[in-house]
Amino acid sequence: MEAPAPGFEFEQPIFELQLRIADLQKQEQTPELQDEVRKLRREEADLTKQIYGSLSPWETVKVSRHKDRPHTVDYLSLVFDDFVELHGDKFFGDDRAMRAGFAKLDQFKVLVVGHEKGRTYKEKSACYFGCAHPEGYRKAMAKMRMATKFKLPVICLIDTPGAYPGIGAEERGQAQVIAENMFEMSRLDTPILCVVIGEGGSGGALGIGVGDRVAMLEHSYYSVISPEGCAGILWKSHEYAERAATALKFTSSDLKRLGVVDDVIPEPLGGAHRDHHQTARRVKAHLIKSLRELLAIPNDERLAQRYEKFRRMGQFLDGNLAAQAGSTADESA
Repeated sequence: MEAPAPGFEFEQPIFELQLRIADLQKQEQTPELQDEVRKLRREEADLTKQIYGSLSPWETVKVSRHKDRPHTVDYLSLVFDDFVELHGDKFFGDDRAMRAGFAKLDQFKVLVVGHEKGRTYKEKSACYFGCAHPEGYRKAMAKMRMATKFKLPVICLIDTPGAYPGIGAEERGQAQVIAENMFEMSRLDTPILCVVIGEGGSGGALGIGVGDRVAMLEHSYYSVISPEGCAGILWKSHEYAERAATALKFTSSDLKRLGVVDDVIPEPLGGAHRDHHQTARRVKAHLIKSLRELLAIPNDERLAQRYEKFRRMGQFLDGNLAAQAGSTADESA
């Protein structure tokens, strides 16, 4: 038997079954052999469902970064029609890590904004591996304001390990522009839908992540920091990335339970990288359904709901309650 196909370590049992099926299909086909192939295919489906239904947080990160996972440019062709890209921030330049443009979603005219990582090394270099600069976030906000002017809904596709951390980006106001984007998106008078399609890392994700509805693909993650970054800060070594991933509680199931995201979009069996078209159909169905719901809500009420949605996130104590909690903790110690 040949060596198992390359892939994640936790997928090797699946690849071994696939190789057995491939070997059987090369032989002369008999009714008994065909029955055996069908039996192995059922086993493969059950095993894939079992493995992907119990991924650890670190394994989820690996899946979200899979080289074949659909990117923003894939969704632009599979989900939307008549996409017309818009360029530049009118201050510094055009950031290829942030794409923006008008498109049609079923019967709706919308503005689409999304991170792009690139496929080839040349594309990845041009896109800075999905890490946008300040001009990217300024471009996104300028186009969102334009969409608001023409009463067009905004759809944001999030897929970034974080905003670009270089000196030039900091000199051009990286932190300030992300903060401004979050503030402006909180009050834009148009429906905003956000979907985390892969990585949702740090402020780079939040820069286009404030919306009326925030959803995640099943095997994506959405976090205040990447697991490697967290491990580097807390344990001074990236070797603890797996431990950090578990502590951060950033998987779709965790965030749905905590109320950080509104919906989780199921992925095809074995992850989005195995079936782009099926993933795109599910994303499209979610966007159309959510958009119809939001357009039925009066503007003032929708803005109030958006504000309350983010105000409800997290838990904190103040005044006497905080003092009482501190006293109880001291007694327990």
